[in-house]
Amino acid sequence: MTSGDEQAYTDYDDTGHTRTRLPEPDPYGGAPRRTPHRSSSRSLVTVVGVVVLLIAAIAFANRGDGSSSDGSTAKSDRPGSAPTAPSGTRPVDTKSAGVPTVFAHTEQGAQSAASNYAVALGSTDMFKKNSRDRLLQLLYTPEAAARLEGPMDQAYSADFLAKMGLDAAGDPPSGSTFVSRVVPVGTAVQHYTDNDAKVAVWYLGLIGMAGSSSTDPVTSSWKTWTFDLRWSGGDWKITSDGQKDGPAPVPGDDKAATSDEISKAIEEYGGFTYAR
Repeated sequence: MTSGDEQAYTDYDDTGHTRTRLPEPDPYGGAPRRTPHRSSSRSLVTVVGVVVLLIAAIAFANRGDGSSSDGSTAKSDRPGSAPTAPSGTRPVDTKSAGVPTVFAHTEQGAQSAASNYAVALGSTDMFKKNSRDRLLQLLYTPEAAARLEGPMDQAYSADFLAKMGLDAAGDPPSGSTFVSRVVPVGTAVQHYTDNDAKVAVWYLGLIGMAGSSSTDPVTSSWKTWTFDLRWSGGDWKITSDGQKDGPAPVPGDDKAATSDEISKAIEEYGGFTYAR
């Protein structure tokens, strides 16, 4: 991957870094979180439940286009061992609305596109109507964008946003910051031609509300996001996509950071433009 001076994905005119300040007191209490409390478990179940409903809504919208969205392939079509390694080629030199675009018309370009699209679609911009619509128009084929707009609006309903702690416009309460970030770990090409490609992105996701009154602190999850891509209009565009859980590594014995440490880390460590 190549790093740059990208700015926050939470703002289309200013993307690449996610800046978050968490007020005290520390919601974690500085204690290890290997065994969450009952209340935290209930909150996490709520978050996971609504996210599963959202993914199901997106999968429903993609149904019937003749392509698989769960990343599964026949045994004979499964790719061999080919670890993601740097090619030495910059993925892109341009951005559209703050998102890397105009990727190379190659297998590596398709992998770079899928990784960066996952970052954009996993950002807080998806929780706001205007920025979500811009992402759909930018990253999907026109047919897919038109098909998804309605179901996406239903998925990101006011009730769903409220369960995530956001208001109807997708904004967090005063004194809190909503965090949603996707960090790609690797990619796998499951199919490739000059016209289309299927690329799976294994990623670590961060989501939650940062704030002194939050009952759902920022937590992590491991998922695989598979994109069906088509070469269209001089760039790779998404025709359909889907997610599945894992593979997740065994949790370590790391002590949970304090809210000050999390706040400083999120502010200081920005995003990347991901490249194969």
